[in-house]
Amino acid sequence: MATTESDAVEREVRIDASPEDIFPFFIDAAKMVRWQGRSVSLDPRSGGVYRVDVNGTNIARGEYVEVTPNSRVVFSWGWEGEDSAVPPGSSRVEITLTPDGDGTIVRLRHTGLPEDQRDAHLEGWTHYIDRLAVAGAGGDPGPDPWAASGE
Repeated sequence: MATTESDAVEREVRIDASPEDIFPFFIDAAKMVRWQGRSVSLDPRSGGVYRVDVNGTNIARGEYVEVTPNSRVVFSWGWEGEDSAVPPGSSRVEITLTPDGDGTIVRLRHTGLPEDQRDAHLEGWTHYIDRLAVAGAGGDPGPDPWAASGE
């Protein structure tokens, strides 16, 4: 499937922490669950598993495609389940970390989503990138209200 700029769901945030401090939040399970998911299974190498149990019902799964320390992480993405509109591996998430003074610009770009799934994924990524901004800056985003929703 060809991807155009209009196909992309994008979210960008500046976090008051270095890329070296932010990068582990995408590859270290203990750090990831601080901002996303109830449990995660990560093998951050090309072809390694990326699996995030968001709430016991919605489970995202894909594979790491690229892991460039402190600057870029790319993984395939989809939802487990036979009737998923976005099956595992059917879309792609690119995370870019760009130094910005004493902080980092985190840019998330999700491509390959069906048109009718883009708004929901934008809502989800906005929710989680906002939580990452708090955790990445050393704060506590608190319990994720979506983790217990089962929806």
